[in-house]
Amino acid sequence: MADDNKQLFRTLSFLSSVGISMVAATFIGLAMGYYLDRWLGTSPWLTLAFLLLGIVSGFRNIFILTTRELRRQQKADQDPTDSDRDQS
Repeated sequence: MADDNKQLFRTLSFLSSVGISMVAATFIGLAMGYYLDRWLGTSPWLTLAFLLLGIVSGFRNIFILTTRELRRQQKADQDPTDSDRDQS
């Protein structure tokens, strides 16, 4: 039962970090573009460009996080006794 709870919390934390990563990257890109547009008077071009850059960055972060999680799971599946000792 305790192992199931650990796995559940690990999965929930992974999924929440993926969601936060996508939203944060998109919002940061949008904010940067918006303020650069206001400063340079190029509305809406920099807002759109930085919004797209933020979305691409968010998907890149998701790819990196997913790859890292898959490697961790494969390593845990290959040698479960070592991963149990590391966590204790």
